[in-house]
Amino acid sequence: MRSYPELVRAPAALTALGDTLVGSAAPLRGRRLLLPAASAALHWAGMALNDWADRDLDAAERPERPIPSGRISPDAALATAVGLTAAGIGLAAAAGRNAVPLAVAVWAYDAVLKSTPAGPLAMAACRGLDVLLGGRAPLPAALVALHTLGVTALSRGEVHGTSPAVAKAVVGGTAITAAAASVVGGRPAAVAAAAAYAVSVGRAQWAVVGDPSAARVRAATKAGIHGLVLLQSALARHGAAIALVLPLARALSRKVGPT
Repeated sequence: MRSYPELVRAPAALTALGDTLVGSAAPLRGRRLLLPAASAALHWAGMALNDWADRDLDAAERPERPIPSGRISPDAALATAVGLTAAGIGLAAAAGRNAVPLAVAVWAYDAVLKSTPAGPLAMAACRGLDVLLGGRAPLPAALVALHTLGVTALSRGEVHGTSPAVAKAVVGGTAITAAAASVVGGRPAAVAAAAAYAVSVGRAQWAVVGDPSAARVRAATKAGIHGLVLLQSALARHGAAIALVLPLARALSRKVGPT
């Protein structure tokens, strides 16, 4: 049964739980409590679809993944992506929100745009739309999207490495995101979370400037995925408990990788 958690990068979905909290002007109550679950389902759908779309490339570069290793068939992976997409849309609808634009963006990224120059922007749009699923929060959504843009651009070097120029640009984006998040959050706790985000994510990304190898890129990508939780803590008005997700995500990622 471990193959399916690997397919959807199960622990990484913990970082999606805070998106709708960031986007909500009020604490989630009643049926709106379904929104984080909708985000997680759509995140998992994207991961399964990613592996389905990349199955030929993974056979050469990452043969240990569930599809090229033969543990999950391509048809089963695609069915998983379809089922999780339907679940995400349904959960959002039950909460009174429309997740169809987000689902379309996820499928467009994985099936069409991922390997193109527009890939990082498309992934950033997915994350921004996930924040907007929680309500009207354009600035927090833009900051989450900017963070995602940097992490995605850097992650393209997970197999063959990247360049110091790309790493420097990503570090700059992280610094801007952290500074803006501290202002948007305003509260002392938000400023502390933004500072922790800058240190944990920025330090790993800066290491890539000096050593742009694939191993460093993977470490920085992992730090970026986990660091999103700290950014969410800084931005969410009613999400003080979001940071509690981080230790769990780090612990689970030692068993199932988030990238």
